[in-house]
Amino acid sequence: MQAVVFDGKALSLKYDDKYPMPVISKDDDVIVKVAYSGVCGTDLHIIQGEFPASKERPLPLGHEFSGVVHAVGKKSVFKVGQKVVVDPNRACNLCNFCRDGNYQYCLTAGINSTIGIWRNGGWAQYVLCPQDQVYALPDGITTEQAGLCEPYSCVSHGFDRASPLSIGSKILVVGAGIIGNLWVTTLHHQGHRDVTVSEMNKTRLEIVKKLETGYRLVTPDVLDKEKQLYDVIIDCTGVGKVMEISFNYLKHGGKYVLFGCCPPTHQASLNPFQIYDKELTIIGVKINPFSFPKAIGWLKAMGDRYLDYNKLGVKTYSLAEYQNALNDLKAGNIAKAIFKID
Repeated sequence: MQAVVFDGKALSLKYDDKYPMPVISKDDDVIVKVAYSGVCGTDLHIIQGEFPASKERPLPLGHEFSGVVHAVGKKSVFKVGQKVVVDPNRACNLCNFCRDGNYQYCLTAGINSTIGIWRNGGWAQYVLCPQDQVYALPDGITTEQAGLCEPYSCVSHGFDRASPLSIGSKILVVGAGIIGNLWVTTLHHQGHRDVTVSEMNKTRLEIVKKLETGYRLVTPDVLDKEKQLYDVIIDCTGVGKVMEISFNYLKHGGKYVLFGCCPPTHQASLNPFQIYDKELTIIGVKINPFSFPKAIGWLKAMGDRYLDYNKLGVKTYSLAEYQNALNDLKAGNIAKAIFKID
């Protein structure tokens, strides 16, 4: 089968049209024929050696994917031909974190066993998944829309962590890559209107305009000159230095949502007195514990108004075009690359 394979030791990618097909080995296994598989910012960090991933053997990356059930184990609840989406993360169900409903903290599972990071992922035509990580798509959601389910599930968890977000709050979204755009659509869908989006790449600001939210779009130098303060800041850049700067734009009682995934090497200097004096809240957001059902609900409610690939700045590529996808992402010409797999 076709796959884009990552070698964790060499930090290299290659297209392989003869990668081995997965095989059912357990009664509850599901093989998914992939339809859409996203390139996440975390994937870029992995490829550059800035984020931990498997080095045991070369494997396909890709932890954001949707598709159709291709084959199932004897005891699977799924049927061949069902449209599905896959949650790449899971609980070990044994440690105190998992048994307390917080598998994002799990030291053996959670992000430490992710499909597409530690196990064969969706940058391939077929993926083997445990059935408890597979979700059937309801009528009204296409596999194309469901290609965004995993990042929306992370936004859903972030939204819950940041809540309550009162309507009328003055909100700043920092970074207008795909995650920033998903936050923009989420906030608009939830009724928020006093939102500013900051992005240094003007091409990406033009993409945000296509979403027709009426939000104020600025570059970081404008924020620096204005010195406006915000009730909530949502960082979608994953850059420590950006947090260091934008943290100063919080009002008293404000919340800073650190959503973008920073490489472990990034540092930021914050003023503890400011945190005390303003009673500020810093909110970290890690993966998507039990938020896939909510994300599927969001997809169904949002529909074409918010999930249009063109308006979101999403461009599709074949697996063989993976290098073009990475180049376009790094150049900032698009908000997101997704592999459309035949």
